[in-house]
Formats: sequence, C-alpha cells, structure tokens
Amino acid sequence: MDQPDLSAMDHAAKDDLIRFLLAENAELKSRITALEVRLAKDSHNSSKPPSSDGLRKPAPKSLRQAGQRPKGGQKGHKGSALERVAEPDHVVNHPLTATCDACGSTLNEAHVSEARQVFDIPPQQVEVTEHRVVEVRCTCGKVHRSEFPKAIAATTQYGPRVQATVVYLTQHHMLPILRTARILRDTCGVALSPGAVVRMIHTAAGNLAPTVAQIADAVRNACVAHFDETGMRVAGKFHWLHTTAAPNLTWVGIYTRRGPEAFDAFGILPRFQGIAIHDGWAPYRKYDCLHGLCNAHHLRELTMVHELYGQRWAKRMIDLLVTANREVADGPLTDDRMVQINADYTALLAQGDKVHPIKKRKDGSAQRGQSTPTNLLRRLREHRDDVLRFLSDPEVPFTNNIAEQAVRMPKVKQKISGCFRTFNGAAAFCTIRSYLETLRKQGVDLLHALVHSFQGVTPQPATG
Repeated sequence: MDQPDLSAMDHAAKDDLIRFLLAENAELKSRITALEVRLAKDSHNSSKPPSSDGLRKPAPKSLRQAGQRPKGGQKGHKGSALERVAEPDHVVNHPLTATCDACGSTLNEAHVSEARQVFDIPPQQVEVTEHRVVEVRCTCGKVHRSEFPKAIAATTQYGPRVQATVVYLTQHHMLPILRTARILRDTCGVALSPGAVVRMIHTAAGNLAPTVAQIADAVRNACVAHFDETGMRVAGKFHWLHTTAAPNLTWVGIYTRRGPEAFDAFGILPRFQGIAIHDGWAPYRKYDCLHGLCNAHHLRELTMVHELYGQRWAKRMIDLLVTANREVADGPLTDDRMVQINADYTALLAQGDKVHPIKKRKDGSAQRGQSTPTNLLRRLREHRDDVLRFLSDPEVPFTNNIAEQAVRMPKVKQKISGCFRTFNGAAAFCTIRSYLETLRKQGVDLLHALVHSFQGVTPQPATG
C-alpha cells in the first residue's frame, strides 16, 4: 500500500484511514497468532502424533497427581520373578574329589547342600513327519487304499506350528516378511520364501474370517463402543484403517475412503444402537445413536489454549474435568456434586466466550474461520451432554483410548514394513489383527490359538 498524503486529507478521510489501519492491524495480528499456534502444536497440546514432534519432543505431562500412585509395582501386583520348579528336566551333579585336600582322608558320601536352576531354550530343529498311505488288492481283485488326512494336501508342506509362528510374528509382533523368514531359518532351520509367508498369512485370514464376522456383530451389539480411524498406505495410495473396539473386543477394517462411505460399507455403525465414543469428528453425528466425546482430546486442546493463548479459563476447565474423572473413579457422584460440576462447567464456558466470542456477519450468522479457542468452546457448549456423559454413566469412559490403542500397532506395522503392497494383503492383516487383538484382551494364548486354527478348529473368543 502506497504511503498516503495525510496533509491533503480532511478529518473524515483521516478517520476512515485510521479505522481501516486498525482493522488491518487486528487482522494481521490474528493471522500471526494463528501461524504461531500452528507452529507450536505438538502431541501434548493437539491431536498430532508423537512421531511428528521431531527432535524437540516436549516433556511428557501426566494427568496423575503427585503421590497418587508411586513409581514401580503397585500394592497387590503379582510379581513375575523367575521361580524354581519342583521337577527340573535335567539334573547335573557337580562331584567333589575323592579325598580331602587338607589331610588326605577319604570323603564319605556327599549330600546336596544347594541347588540352582538355569532356564534355557533347547536347540530348535525342524521336525519332518512323513505320511504314507497303503493299499492292498483283495483276492476278488478290488484294490483297497487308505487316505491321507484332509490337511495333508501336498507332497511337501509346512505344518500348523510353522504357519502359526509365521502369522504370529508378522501380524502380531509386526515383523517384516523377510525378517520373519530369516528368524525361522536361523532358529529352526526352516527355509521359507517370501511367497510362502504371504500364502500362510492369506490362509490364516481365510480361516479366521467367519470368527471376525462374529466379532463385528458383537461390537455392533455392544452397549458402548469406541471408534477411530487412521491413514494407511496401500499399493502406493492413501487408504483409511477404521477400528471399532470394546473393552474385550476389537474389529479392524480397511477402506479406500474415510467417513460415512466406509462406515456404511462396514455395516457396524449404521446399525449400532449403543453409545459411540469418538473424537468428535462430524461424520459420526450422521448416525442415530448416543455419543460420547474423548476428553483426552479436549485436555490437549485446552492445554494449547492455556499455554499459547494465556487463557486461565482453559486451565480451570482442565482441572474441572480431571477432578470430575477422578471422583467418578471413586464411585457414583451425588446429585449435588453433579449440579456443582455442571454449574462450574457453564461458568467456565461463559468466561471463555467473553475472551473468544463467535465472529458474526452482518446478518447475524457465524463467520467461517473462527479461532481455535472459539471452535473448542462451541464444541464444548453444543455437545455438552456428550462431553460430560462419563459423569452419569459408569460404562462411558473419560477417553477414547481403547480405539486409539487399537490403531497404534497397525501404525507400528506401517513404520516397520512400509506400505501394504496390495489391498488384499491389508485386508488380511485387518482380519488377523481383529482376531488376535480380541484374544489378547481376553487372555488367550495367541500362538496356540493360531496353531488350532491351522489345524481346522479355530478357538472362538467370548462375544457376550
């Protein structure tokens, strides 16, 4: 903007120029603040993952009060120290010399004065079992021939334990295919090609698909279910991994898009009638069920408003929510306490509205591009019941951590192995992951379950 000639301007023009400059200055300050906030966002004050923090990782801040739970094992925690066994597999006696090295006398029969046990893994070697069928010709001329078991379908093949171990390492412990093949070669002498590993994974997915469909039905009928999604690279393109989880169930699926199209394709959320816990993403509101919002997201955003905008109401809201959650954990709240929390909540929203009012157009409608604190205040106000649902319903948790934990390991898989090369491979991973994570929550031995599945009898998780 060219420098105006103030001497040639009348008072009215000068007043107009001042108002214009003040408005422009306010707009520039707002844009600078928005840019500073964007640069200052990290995992502790926004929904950005810790991996995006770079080298300047912030010090973790726990919501736990000092002294609430001391470090180390908690009272009543069962230890996991190595314990002696009553019947060892092998006994090695370390004998003495026959005579005393001081006087030369013959030593009498010695007794065991102390025993120490060493736990180790025996050398592993692949075991080959040859199956044979026999035949005989009857005197009448008919030839009788025995049959191979149904599972013995090829001249040479890998058994259920090898296949289960491959799936266990690649789909539960997230090892890459080549590394898995090398581990089995070095530890057991099993020479696997990458193609063989992939075939085992797809076989497992086929075996487990009916059980995973039952898991989806169980989650759909749950009273409370958690929902989340995250991006995944599949065949060089961006896809979305969706998860639905309950305390003892996990279902994972992959789709080309995020949102209602994926929800409808999976068929869980459209027929869900319980309470859906999520991060407040708008497409979840399309579905006719009760909702609960993740307050861990709110705490991070409130932290940002407090630290970057210097707003004290945000810190007080953090204290209110954290205190309320701690009180709920100790038992149901009284009616008077519920009324007090709601009153404090209302008062804090009013304080925030004074500092960050909604910008409106001349016709009274809200402008687009509201500030981050304003958007947060609006969500806390409009979805108040969903934010505070944990106060009155003991089955509704304070956070959506169950769903976020369900997507964490698939992200680890992507970081270790890169993208999935095919959509079928990603879908197989989701099927197996749904089964294994559900069994893990229920305390089932995963490797043994996979062995039984390859033997034709898939252990079923509890879905009640």
